[in-house]
Amino acid sequence: MAIKPDTWIRRKCEQDNMIEPFCAQQIASGKISYGLSSYGYDLRLADEFKIFTPPEGGLIDPKAIPPEYYRDHKGQHCDIPPNTYVLGRTLEYLRIPRDVLTLCLGKSTYARAGILINVTPFEPEWEGYPTISIANTSPRPVRVYAEEGLCQLLFFQSDEPCEVSYQDRKGKYQTQTKIEFAKTDRSEG
Repeated sequence: MAIKPDTWIRRKCEQDNMIEPFCAQQIASGKISYGLSSYGYDLRLADEFKIFTPPEGGLIDPKAIPPEYYRDHKGQHCDIPPNTYVLGRTLEYLRIPRDVLTLCLGKSTYARAGILINVTPFEPEWEGYPTISIANTSPRPVRVYAEEGLCQLLFFQSDEPCEVSYQDRKGKYQTQTKIEFAKTDRSEG
């Protein structure tokens, strides 16, 4: 399994719409960079957010977080309160090939401000707008910017296609078009 270079990423985007919209170069002037890089693609943040604001006290159960624990926010930036997180989504819609697995890592500009990005790998034939957790580990609010780079996606191509893809399994987050909350047996019920 090898990491894929810019030439492969560009070809897959131009031929198969792997990333839409696709920016064939790295854009950086006055912005947190986004677009095609040497061995990856820097995804942008959309302008919609869900800010985690649970009531004081109590336990947070990841299998059953009530939607009312989130406050909607739309705008060109989002100020994340200290020691909490927001859910966001990318501007880009992804279509992962059957023989590819991706890893997504946060950008160093945000890491230097105490922001951690978390998302699971995008599995073979996963498709949609990624929902991303953006955690503020600092004791102060930190601003994140819509329509600017948030994280870098790395593509790893296998020597052979998988037997069962995410699409074959009818994965619960397939073709998501908005920020999605966790889906478990208890929350799907």
